[in-house]
Amino acid sequence: MLTLPAVVTHAQALQTAIGLTAQVDTQAGSVVLDASALTQFDSSTLAVLLACRRGALAAGKTFAVHGFPAKLSQLAGLYGVAELIPSAI
Repeated sequence: MLTLPAVVTHAQALQTAIGLTAQVDTQAGSVVLDASALTQFDSSTLAVLLACRRGALAAGKTFAVHGFPAKLSQLAGLYGVAELIPSAI
């Protein structure tokens, strides 16, 4: 399982995306991203999640997010990408 840091805003998004997408190949079969530590985020976080999703799908893996904060889920809905970011059970 990959883990998002507590803070992912515009200032951290690029480095976070680079770090996480580099780790996608180390995951077997599926990529689950743990977002439960997120305390401060903005819409840039959605770009990070989508970058991880693209990397996972390009590698033939499934993608899901665990611990998706409700407010981030609302942002995903507002931007029309909620269906692209499935929640892990």
